[in-house]
Amino acid sequence: MPARDPRRSLGHLVVNTGAGSSIQDVRARPDTVSELARWFDVVIMEARGSGDHDSAAAVRCAAPPPDVLRLQLSRGPAGWRAHARDNAAYGRSCRAAAGAIRLTSWQVAHDLDALRAALGEARLRYFGNSYGAVYGQAYVESFPARVGRMYLEGVPDLTEPGLERRMTARARAVERQLYTFRDWCRGHLGCPLGEDDAVSVFDDLAGRVPLPAGPRSKVNARRLAAAVYAGLTPARWPELASALSAARSGDAGPLASLASPSLVSPSLASAGADDAPGLPSSGALSGLAPGDGHGAVRGPGATAGGTDGTTLRMMMCHDVGPAMPRYRRFLAMEGRLRAVAPRVGWMSGRQEAGRCLGLAGTGPSQASRPSSPSAGTRVLVGIGRLDIEAPASGAARVARRIPGAVVLWHGDGHDAYLLQGVRKLRATCLRARVHDHLVKGTLPARGSACGRALVEAW
Repeated sequence: MPARDPRRSLGHLVVNTGAGSSIQDVRARPDTVSELARWFDVVIMEARGSGDHDSAAAVRCAAPPPDVLRLQLSRGPAGWRAHARDNAAYGRSCRAAAGAIRLTSWQVAHDLDALRAALGEARLRYFGNSYGAVYGQAYVESFPARVGRMYLEGVPDLTEPGLERRMTARARAVERQLYTFRDWCRGHLGCPLGEDDAVSVFDDLAGRVPLPAGPRSKVNARRLAAAVYAGLTPARWPELASALSAARSGDAGPLASLASPSLVSPSLASAGADDAPGLPSSGALSGLAPGDGHGAVRGPGATAGGTDGTTLRMMMCHDVGPAMPRYRRFLAMEGRLRAVAPRVGWMSGRQEAGRCLGLAGTGPSQASRPSSPSAGTRVLVGIGRLDIEAPASGAARVARRIPGAVVLWHGDGHDAYLLQGVRKLRATCLRARVHDHLVKGTLPARGSACGRALVEAW
């Protein structure tokens, strides 16, 4: 995306949005980053294995990754084993397609440095969102002396190797989000729940399951929790409020739609009804559901279509995939999650475990390590208080490992900068601070924070 005025360009800014294909993402939603062309020649970078339509560089996995939502909806060991088999098939197809290509974020860091050199830049200017922020983190660790101005947002924490700790951090973040949603609904004019307490509405519905969702469908307790979990991404709060209101009035159909898997897993479809209660028939499944919890169908493991899988889930599991527990041990972990996040947060356990369950050859390929101090003062890390994809506690831990990095807290959720661009919220606090850093090198004062620009706009 060349600078609007080539004579005034400040140089190249490399961007990765964290989507399965950043090029397709920006082409579909150019306002995500188009404002940056006021100052820079913007270079959209694909991680190795990813690529545009018909790109020879893209690795197309013949088998898509199974939808983690199906694992959340299942109970019993049959659903666990089915998910592991489908994930293993996805992994085999990716390895067959990738051949000798090494799929790790640290390899992407080397690719970034090759790109920097090819662009003729002494230092890398970079904006990484979501898993794109992991590539930036890996670059800071690998090439600290070549780090230019960098903005990382929604960065997942790869420094925590323990699966249960990661599950617990996400579970707590999701449970807090439920209460934040309640407060938003109470103060939002036109919220379908009015002055009613959304948490109390959820509790009331949980006490009345199974809920009628159509002529031949019901929403059981597990699917109710999964539906609310899926709707807690801030962009879906209006939809969640409407679904809860409809369910309270006797129609749980909209809730069922919130928790509809994106495709039928062949293995799970053959499981008995006791292993997958409350699931709709294959003919009732349509449209895309969040691939790995991202409301915009983005991030590790998400699929943008129903035929090809992307390699992002495989890369994430190569980066940090922990050893997977056996089913009985996982149930004990899940029981502990229910104790700390009893309403919906406990569903995070299957969200986290389901990504790498069944994938062979996963696990950290290179230990994360602190970078040298020379890079720290050029890195700005954006952390959203409503981010449940990259919980704030983990993102703050990542920032502390980058010496001298400055944290900018904001009141929105995942993809905040990109989504503010889509909504044409040009002059927000967050975007102004990011532009000041990338364009002028001016970092916000430590402890700076921005409000909820997106939440207030809904």
